[in-house]
Amino acid sequence: MATEKLSAQQRSKIRRLSQPKEHGPDEAGGELNIVPFLDIITNVLMFVLATISVTFTATIDTYPPRAGSGARAPTTPTLGLTVLVVPDGFSLKARGGNVAPGCSDTGPGIAIPKKDGDYDYKGLKACAEKLKGAAPEFKDEMGVTISANPPIPYQVVISAMDAVRKNETGEEMFPEVTFGVAR
Repeated sequence: MATEKLSAQQRSKIRRLSQPKEHGPDEAGGELNIVPFLDIITNVLMFVLATISVTFTATIDTYPPRAGSGARAPTTPTLGLTVLVVPDGFSLKARGGNVAPGCSDTGPGIAIPKKDGDYDYKGLKACAEKLKGAAPEFKDEMGVTISANPPIPYQVVISAMDAVRKNETGEEMFPEVTFGVAR
C-alpha cells in the first residue's frame, strides 16, 4: 500500500480544522455560567442568617382564658386571685370580693395604686403574698388570673406576671398564670 503525500494546501486545511475554535464573548461555548446563581444563593443565605436570631424568643407558660367550663365548684374554699391591670395601678379581686386600697381589707378602689407615676410591682408582690397567707387553705393554690385594659403596655402585664409568680425569698406563689379577658 502506497501512501500518498498531502499537498501543502491539504496540510494547511487539516491543521486549521484540528485547532480548537475560539468562542466569541457572545457565545457561551456550551458552558453554564453559575456565578449569578451563586450570587443569589449567597444573598439569600446571608438574609436567613441575619434574621434567624429574631425568631428565638423567650416563652412564658400561661393558659388561655376559659369561656366557661361545666366543672363543679371546688369543695374547699379557694382564693381565686385575679389581678386587673388598669391605668391607675393594680386592682385585685379575691374570694371575698374586691381588695381595698393598701391590701388591708375588702372594699372598692385600686388595691395597689401607681407610685410616682410607675406601677408598684413590689406592692403587688407583697399584697399577693399577704393574700396567699391569709388562710391555710390558700397555701396550696397556684393559679392567678391576670387581665389588662387594652391601652396597658405589654411589658406591664409581663412584669405583673413576674411579680405574682414568686415572693421575695424565691418561693413560688402563683406560677400558673391564666390570662383573663377585660370586660
